[in-house]
Amino acid sequence: MGAGKTTIGRLLAKCLKIEFLDSDREIEQRTGVDIPMIFEYEGEEGFRRREADAIRDLTRRSPIILATGGGSVLLPENRKVLSGGGFVVYLRCSVERQLERTMKDCHRPLLQTENPRERLEKLLAMRDPLYREIADCTVDTGRYSSRQAVREILKIHTLAKRRTEIPHEDAQRRTG
Repeated sequence: MGAGKTTIGRLLAKCLKIEFLDSDREIEQRTGVDIPMIFEYEGEEGFRRREADAIRDLTRRSPIILATGGGSVLLPENRKVLSGGGFVVYLRCSVERQLERTMKDCHRPLLQTENPRERLEKLLAMRDPLYREIADCTVDTGRYSSRQAVREILKIHTLAKRRTEIPHEDAQRRTG
């Protein structure tokens, strides 16, 4: 939450001239209601089922930049679909920075609590290992502006792509 997925995703899609999609917006379009209402009526479990369906469907489209909700990694099926479907970027952000960015946003059901800091700390502790498990790269969005983060992602993606394009024998010669 508040890591910059939508902002950075849109900028990245624009640079690459490909479609940007957001799984939360897709869920809202499919249901005709906002995420907080889904949480209210169906709970987190109901929302996660809808999210898994949306991610599965959206990752079939290519090429795209897909921003997913922060909790999408909680379901093993989502981790499998995401890691098997393309280059995965973990936009990491400190709890302090998340609080700054989400303080006035009342459309985040998981932060509607007496102690948002504690909630964010618990979410990060639970989710961070899952994000790292599937990420091809991690970019700390607390250290970079959105445009700098996009440049960093493009640089890492280009390097990763080149590495996979080098024939195995050539790669061994180059690395010793």
